Amino acid sequence: MLNGVRRLAVAATVAGSMLVGGIGGAALYATTLAAQAASPSPSPSSSSGSSAATPGKFVPNENAAHEATESAAREAQENAGQVPTVP
Repeated sequence: MLNGVRRLAVAATVAGSMLVGGIGGAALYATTLAAQAASPSPSPSSSSGSSAATPGKFVPNENAAHEATESAAREAQENAGQVPTVP
């Protein structure tokens, strides 16, 4: 009889933990959604005088120390504007 009571107590503890965890997770998720909805979404800046590289365009490293360690195949890929695939 004691074994059945112990099993029931463990089952109730597990079920209660799952219930509390589910409620806690839902509450945290709701606050995350609310905070995300309240924050403004970033707008892209259109500054034309920027010296930063264009996203998606490969810019090779033309440093003399770096160039000395490159293979001819890698340098050829860089000169062609490709992302190097050879060491």
